[in-house]
Amino acid sequence: MAITPELIKRVTAQLYERSLRRIPADAMTALKSADKTESSETARHTLRIMIKSAEEAEIGGHFVCSDSGVPVYFVRVGTQAQFSGNVRQAITEGFDELVATIQPPLLPHVTNPLTNERGYSGEGMPIVTFDMEDGSDCMDITCSPKALGSGRWAALEIFSFPDLRTIEKYVLDVVARAGSQPCPPVVIGVGIGGTFDYAAKMAKEATLRPIGSHHAEALVADMEKRLLAGVNMMGFGPMGTGGDSTASAVHINYAAGHGFTPVAVAFNCWINRRTRARIYNDGRVEIVE
Repeated sequence: MAITPELIKRVTAQLYERSLRRIPADAMTALKSADKTESSETARHTLRIMIKSAEEAEIGGHFVCSDSGVPVYFVRVGTQAQFSGNVRQAITEGFDELVATIQPPLLPHVTNPLTNERGYSGEGMPIVTFDMEDGSDCMDITCSPKALGSGRWAALEIFSFPDLRTIEKYVLDVVARAGSQPCPPVVIGVGIGGTFDYAAKMAKEATLRPIGSHHAEALVADMEKRLLAGVNMMGFGPMGTGGDSTASAVHINYAAGHGFTPVAVAFNCWINRRTRARIYNDGRVEIVE
């Protein structure tokens, strides 16, 4: 058997729609945990409004945020996966069909960067990153729409043989410049090393890691803890109302490279939009989150 374009269209469209109407379970848990530990009364009140808003959106099938962003997919293709048609085309057609049918309608956020013309289609849209996974017989798809608040403040700089202090200072500087614009409590992804493009990819993928998880290497896990503490000492708080809850997590990915070391920083807003599913050769669809 083989994975059909029709199934890819349906699943990718559903992942995008689901990401707009609910927040992930770990994001909800993080908000409720912050409500218990937050020292600012105003911040606690803000957190409760956010929690209530997310709950009402899921119950009523509403969008959690009016900025639906643009569709972004991370796809891992198993080396044993088989397809009966075009994969990239199927994802594009799935988005087109969703635009035509979804209620309430999506706002036209897809923007031509050269003319600023806005609509629902454009060069390279949806944005899809493909990777291979040895030994797998499925297509593993994560949808994480990028909206203005979280997408605008991503940054990257290249250093020569930086030490950990230099890297951590840069990350904190990026967060300080962003302030409350990414709609905190945020999840911060950091990509270190590799090349210019790969560092950005690692940072984006780091935002997808479950809140509460830590890097397997102690050195990196300690960096994550220090950075999270440093970010939350900045006092921006939920939606900029002040307090201790500027970030729910800081996640780091790294790769070996040359002496030049790119450091990329990316954000997911408090909604932490991500949905994920696996499609197997036999037609099974497994919802991961």
